[in-house]
Amino acid sequence: MRGLAAALEAAAPERVGVVTSVLGLGLETAGLPCAVGDLVVVTNDDGAATEAEVVASARGRATCMPLGRITGLRPGDPVRARRGGDVVPTGAGLLGRVLDGLGRPIDGKGPLGAVERVPLDREAPRAMDRARIDAPLETGVRALDTLVTLGRGQRLGLFAGSGVGKSSLLSMIARGTQAEVSVIALVGERGREVREFLDDDLGPEGLARAVVVVATSDEPALMRRRAAFTATRIAESFRDRGAHALLMMDSLTRVAMAQREIGLSAGEPPATRGYPPSTFALLARLLERAGTAEAGSVTGIYTVLVDGDDHNEPVADAARSILDGHLVLDRRLAVSGHYPPIDVLGSVSRVAAKVNPPERTELAAGLRRVLAARKAAQDLIDVGAYQRGSSPLVDAALAHEAEIGEFLRQPLDDRTPSPEAWDRLARLDATLGGAR
Repeated sequence: MRGLAAALEAAAPERVGVVTSVLGLGLETAGLPCAVGDLVVVTNDDGAATEAEVVASARGRATCMPLGRITGLRPGDPVRARRGGDVVPTGAGLLGRVLDGLGRPIDGKGPLGAVERVPLDREAPRAMDRARIDAPLETGVRALDTLVTLGRGQRLGLFAGSGVGKSSLLSMIARGTQAEVSVIALVGERGREVREFLDDDLGPEGLARAVVVVATSDEPALMRRRAAFTATRIAESFRDRGAHALLMMDSLTRVAMAQREIGLSAGEPPATRGYPPSTFALLARLLERAGTAEAGSVTGIYTVLVDGDDHNEPVADAARSILDGHLVLDRRLAVSGHYPPIDVLGSVSRVAAKVNPPERTELAAGLRRVLAARKAAQDLIDVGAYQRGSSPLVDAALAHEAEIGEFLRQPLDDRTPSPEAWDRLARLDATLGGAR
């Protein structure tokens, strides 16, 4: 029966639609029955084919956004449904490769090896099917592993303004993580920075156990959005095999911006700061796909580019409400040469207490108390009005400022194993406690 159905489908006449208008970033078609999310192929007079995705449908017409350039398309061009469905490659054959938003190799290393093709779209794991997060994920970054401990299967936001060091910290984590495989999505990046990230920041060691998906800032909005879902689907495929994958996306803000372009072109009304309602629904749908499942996990780290260093702008606020923690990078620390510029007091991991034993939690809390006391007294210290002996915590912070800074700072090429990081924190805590 299946063979008969396939034969009947192959023998059926092909339905061909037509482009009725080309306006702005998209085009409108008629005569081809299709649903939102379907892929179509538009052929111009020169025979060049452009793939597009249906983003809206009404009254027998469909609004499509191209996955390539819209140049050369005009009303009257034929439109056909794309055969083969919407699939992406997965599997160990992707390790060490660089792909575009459609899953095609762009690294010049030839075709992909043994890979499996799976549908791009899938549902997030159901809430009751998710395993609890009960184990830490080592990253090799001292401040992160001890003071903002990341759990295996957690989703963490990395919040920072432009040029503060988000990409450098991601590369440091990619080289030092315990995760079996890293999937890195570079969405909306400058074309110049992609090669620099791969060669200088990630390096051969990091790339060997990573899959990189790239959609640069000059690519269509649909391709940028799709790159985020392609990377997520690849990470999910490793989780389905029982592996613990690390998904890093730079940046979630540019995914939201791409969806804003798509939504507005499809006729959605602008809402908060010009973002249509679909933007925030897309963020929830994308972020919920990471995390734990019955077996395996996807730990997600998503950079959020805060507009003008405003951590309460709409995308940052929405992401923070969905994610399981946030890591804040401070521009003042970055310009002072403090790397990584992690604002420890402004950063929170909602699972740290669940993945660390009580004694380690207390060690981290001890250093946080000293840093908080120093911050509260900073104005008095700056004008020379602080009197030693007023606060044992502030006294300890001032007396051992060099030791605290040495613990929190870390060179880009340095990897500190988690046990060593905790031992160093214990020695620092003992020093600070003695001063108190």
